[in-house]
Amino acid sequence: MEVKGKVHEISAVITVSDKFKKRELILEYAENPTYPEYVKFEAVQDKVDLFDKVKVGDQVELFFNLRGRPWTDKTGKTSYFNTLSVWRLNAIGSSESAAPEYAAPIDISSAPGDDDLPF
Repeated sequence: MEVKGKVHEISAVITVSDKFKKRELILEYAENPTYPEYVKFEAVQDKVDLFDKVKVGDQVELFFNLRGRPWTDKTGKTSYFNTLSVWRLNAIGSSESAAPEYAAPIDISSAPGDDDLPF
């Protein structure tokens, strides 16, 4: 599966045990820009480094697997958990490379004095 959106937040690497680490990324997904969704994705093990190449505000395309698992508590009640596990990330654009919203006006009064227009 894949989704495009804007990076809203990136966590530090979380070391769960000496054999397991993960990192989370919150993606602002705006299918309807009036009501954006904030979706949590995670990368595990060697994939945690994928989030190093982006920063908050960058536009990205995430490729992920949808995972789910049950958990039964002591009383016998079963709950279900979902995980969006990232396996590839493409940076589409950064917040720094975005064009400015306006161009600064040009001062033409400081141009050279000769008017060499042919008409």
